Amino acid sequence: MDMKLEVVVLPVSDVDRAKGFYVGRLGWRLDADFPIDDGYRIVQVTPPGSEASIIFGEGLSAQQPGTLHGLQLTVTDIVKAQEELESRGVEVSGPFRDETGAFHHAGSSHRVPGLHPERASYGTFAAFADPDGNEWFLQEITERAPGR
Repeated sequence: MDMKLEVVVLPVSDVDRAKGFYVGRLGWRLDADFPIDDGYRIVQVTPPGSEASIIFGEGLSAQQPGTLHGLQLTVTDIVKAQEELESRGVEVSGPFRDETGAFHHAGSSHRVPGLHPERASYGTFAAFADPDGNEWFLQEITERAPGR
């Protein structure tokens, strides 16, 4: 049975500010904005090229705003992706790689500035946060590992 990640619920403090960031600033597709009733609103947005979406709103999560860290977007050219985000007014840290050569550590420790020396797939990252502090990572993947 296939199981595909469809939606990630993102805890935010201000729904309209989050919508402005993800749709207005990042340019993600607005799929839905359902103000169901007082205290219950569902906003769904999707990053370009993604099959999975994020949902934020009111009455959707018990998590504190800004507590999701490590959300990841894959890109084929991290330099171009970073330039595009910065042109949209998003502060991006990176590119960097983890000192272990594997997946990045939590937080900003163990980061080595710059692109992976061979520009190897899965080896270079960049990071940004939304207005609440939910943290996103970009990972450059130019060639998928076998079976992926």
